[in-house]
This record gives sequence, structure tokens and C-alpha cells, in this order.
Amino acid sequence: MKKLAILASGNGTNTESIIQHFKIGKQATVALVGSNNPDAYVLQRAANNGIGHFTFTKKEFENGSVKALLLLKRIDMIILAGFLLKVPGNIIQAFPDAVVNIHPALLPKFGGKGLYGNRVHQAVKDAGEKVTGITIHWVNENYDEGEIIFQQEVAIDESDTTEQIAEKVHELEYKYFPKIIESLI
Repeated sequence: MKKLAILASGNGTNTESIIQHFKIGKQATVALVGSNNPDAYVLQRAANNGIGHFTFTKKEFENGSVKALLLLKRIDMIILAGFLLKVPGNIIQAFPDAVVNIHPALLPKFGGKGLYGNRVHQAVKDAGEKVTGITIHWVNENYDEGEIIFQQEVAIDESDTTEQIAEKVHELEYKYFPKIIESLI
């Protein structure tokens, strides 16, 4: 059985969706959850599901400490689910074609450093876009520039608030992200 590690920085709703998807009779299991934010609710979600979890600093992420732990735990794939740090080359090299991210917009538009969460949805709204969606992609050493694996779009209305856009995007994330991860295993 393949072992997944999820890295997240916040609430962890996508993490919860992935945990539930892989709980029973699947080819993989969520073995570990890590966060750069010691106050992130995602850590409580991991604990509630009996999954090992850990926190780390940006320095530990960059200096190889996190990579060493992931290798020690024999992780097969790393999933970024609302994770805000740039993944260092040492992790990308140690896990080639095994680091996957989800972005709450249709890349290459509205991607890059600083574009996450409601910032993305506000940028989409400000640009007057008629559709938005999700992009699931491989991670490389640049923000949101890895090879696209999957995209799904949803229509938005000019009267939609940023929160309504976020809700539409979250529905796509919960529906598709676990399935796409499973298809990659």
C-alpha cells in the first residue's frame, strides 16, 4: 500500500476530504500530515483520524530535515493541500514525479507567489472572469508552474462574491482532488 503525506498550512478541509477518500479499501493511505503553521487546524484533523502529524519551520523545510523525515517514514507521494511554502529542490529531487499540488484557479492564470485562497478568488473576480476552477499539477521549483495533470472549471457570475466563488471552487476540490490522487498511484 502506498503511503501519502499531506502538507498543509491552514484549516485542512481538502486534507479531510483526502483522508476520508483513502480510509477504506484503497491503494494508498494518508500516513502523515505536516504543517508549517503550529496553529493550523489541519493538525487536529489528522489527530482526529489517528494520523501522525508534525510541524516544522521554514528553515527545517529548506535544510533537509523534513525530507529526511518523509524518507524515514517511507512516504511514496507528497500532497500539497493549501500549503503556502515553496517546495525546496531537495524534496523535489528526493520525490521525483511524486509531489502534487492543487491550485484554486485555472493555471497559468492567477498563479504564483502570494496568490492563494481568497486572494486568488478576488483576482478572478477583479479580472471579470466568467469561469474559474481548479488545477492539479506536479510541483517543480517554481510556484504553480509544474506540469498540469487535471483542470476542471465552473461558471461564475459577475454578482458572485469572493466567498461564493470560493465555495464553488471548494466543491470542485473535494470532488476531484482525491480521485486524481488515486489515479496517479
